[in-house]
Amino acid sequence: METRYSADAIRFERMDTEEIRQSFLIKRLFASDKIELVYWFDDRAIIGSAVPARGPLKLEAGEYLASEYFTQRRELGVINIGDTGIITVDGQKYTLEFQDLLYIPRGSKDIQFASASSQKSARFYFVSYPAHKEYPIVLAKKKDALKANLGSDAEANKRTINKYIHPDGIKSCQLVMGFTELAPNSVWNTMPGHTHSRRTEVYMYFGVDSNSAVFHFMGKPDQTRHIVVRNEQVVLSPSWSIHSGAGMKNYTFVWAMGGENQAFNDMQGFTIDDLK
Repeated sequence: METRYSADAIRFERMDTEEIRQSFLIKRLFASDKIELVYWFDDRAIIGSAVPARGPLKLEAGEYLASEYFTQRRELGVINIGDTGIITVDGQKYTLEFQDLLYIPRGSKDIQFASASSQKSARFYFVSYPAHKEYPIVLAKKKDALKANLGSDAEANKRTINKYIHPDGIKSCQLVMGFTELAPNSVWNTMPGHTHSRRTEVYMYFGVDSNSAVFHFMGKPDQTRHIVVRNEQVVLSPSWSIHSGAGMKNYTFVWAMGGENQAFNDMQGFTIDDLK
């Protein structure tokens, strides 16, 4: 398991491009026949992936968590961004098609990832935060997500926000999770933007062409920097940072949050005039 320690906002202002990328960008996930894990010390988040090609993959706690099993003190949200897959939790099988989500609660002892076909692999992406109680396990299909249509063609930010784990949807302790799809010819997300003083956020960009990229903006509104992000890469967004992006064409991203509360309107907005 890789570990990440975030720089604070003051050190961030003095970091060069490579230092920012090493601290806040996860460049490689989705290795075939492996479970990849990154432990981020901000809010004790764990970001991971599982690509079961030749057979099932079991999620283990390892020595780092000092627990009997991975979700002994944690909850987990998993989205499939590949071909059809199967997650088995304590003997119960759940089938996830493209962009379906499974919420796995604290206390789930045996978690295994598999692909439905030996010829086409599922690509499971997951985010985990500490949990203080158990909620029911829930499988949500894409059609089940609470949808919000925002933006406009004129502003190049027409998008659909698909909410899965949130106070009015799937219940959890800390985790809030879903994904956003940008419409064709739209490139901007979360602009004008905001910060979350009481939550961290994790962005995983996918559907980005090999000849394209997304420019993710972070930092305080008056001290912004950017990270060039490729397909299936992850940006870690600390509570003091903005989190906006602009792509060379439309794309999709999974967002996940955890921290002190789950209220969507608990954010600190800023205007274009505040940006530097």
